[in-house]
Amino acid sequence: MLGKDNHMDKGLRFSVAMSIYKNDDPGYLRTAIRSTYEQTLPPAEVVMVGDGPLPEVLLAVVRELESTYPSLRFLPQEVNRGLGEALRIACENCQYDYIARMDSDDICMPDRFEKQMRVFADDPEVGMVGGMITEFVGDPTNIVDRRMLPLDNAGIYKMMRTRCGVNHVTVILRKADLMAAGNYSGRFRQEDFYLWARLMKNHVKIRNIEDVVVNVRSGADQFARRGGLTYFREHMKVFRYMYDEHLISLPYLLINYGLRFAQVAFPTRLRTWVYQNLLRSSH
Repeated sequence: MLGKDNHMDKGLRFSVAMSIYKNDDPGYLRTAIRSTYEQTLPPAEVVMVGDGPLPEVLLAVVRELESTYPSLRFLPQEVNRGLGEALRIACENCQYDYIARMDSDDICMPDRFEKQMRVFADDPEVGMVGGMITEFVGDPTNIVDRRMLPLDNAGIYKMMRTRCGVNHVTVILRKADLMAAGNYSGRFRQEDFYLWARLMKNHVKIRNIEDVVVNVRSGADQFARRGGLTYFREHMKVFRYMYDEHLISLPYLLINYGLRFAQVAFPTRLRTWVYQNLLRSSH
């Protein structure tokens, strides 16, 4: 097993990029950051962007975390510009060659980074490594779902024709490949899928490890929120981009129109079935 010193000797030190905004729960943030640092292989730094003005109760937790973890850097922004722009700023300010993603309310498994960074150490051609997630409601032990995805580059690229082949909150990216693809962007609200499409355009090699690496906080209303014309349009902007860049064919574009429209037209219960059975892999 590769340990902390082995990774550092290979130059595989990494940053963590994350964003917080005014509605984030201070307690969830504290738990998320603790899980990020309390690792068999901890990050060299965490770059946290404050996406717009934050309430004092959240700022107090940020100050507490900065004093506890000196390598945490907080970058406040005066205006809320959305997750894509916040992550763009975070990644631009990351100092190391690899950048891991983390959300402000999820929980890392304690060996997450060691397992994922081992893939980069073993295969220098890999540009992004993801992993599997569990989803919980309320208590972290109350697991309600898990998302399992293809492991190899070919399987991930194939899945990307109709649905996301990596779990965004789990990814670690080589910074050079990220920047060559244009970094995160606020152009589309589906900032993760838009980035994956641009990585595919650049033929970046992507891997998923089979282990669950993040326990994701979920909610009873998550499927109700996956609907509406805005949700439909934002997804289809990305698929239209993929079609224009010859990453998917016209039949796949039409399939995606049909599947995403179902999320707009169907009631929540049926929308939930479509999402779980047609738009994701879940076991």
